[in-house]
Amino acid sequence: SLTVLQALEDGLKRADADPSVKAVMICGENGKFSAGADIRGFSSPKRQGIGLGPIVSLIERSEKPVVAAIEGIALGGGLELTLGCHYRVAHVKARMGLPEVTIGLLPGAEGTQRLPRLIGVPAALDIITTGRHIPATEALKLGLVDEVVEENTVEAAIRLANKV
Repeated sequence: SLTVLQALEDGLKRADADPSVKAVMICGENGKFSAGADIRGFSSPKRQGIGLGPIVSLIERSEKPVVAAIEGIALGGGLELTLGCHYRVAHVKARMGLPEVTIGLLPGAEGTQRLPRLIGVPAALDIITTGRHIPATEALKLGLVDEVVEENTVEAAIRLANKV
């Protein structure tokens, strides 16, 4: 939603400007990272505000490490958001993917560029063209996530952020 995007932008800009902040951790609520955009909004008139692509670029450009704590699902724009992060920690039960392709939509926040850079073209093409959901253990093997944990994902992401 625009509210979430604005909160991400404001939080990232505040963190980057604050010398006492050494790293940033992004997580979802209620055991889910993000299911992505609500496709019902795609047919509505253009709304004012920042889009997901510029937020992902803002994350990517951060001089401070940004770690995604992925619980539940990171689908569509949710996965694209994690691709801008410098590190990704996923719960063992998490799933990731770009399911919008199954209804004829291409990922719109540069996921089609960032994913191949991260995991290579063959693996990325499979994810981009099939829309399948990747389990965390497979994501780790592909290099999509840096760590898979069975414990509290937020605490693990904070530990990683402190380490880096």
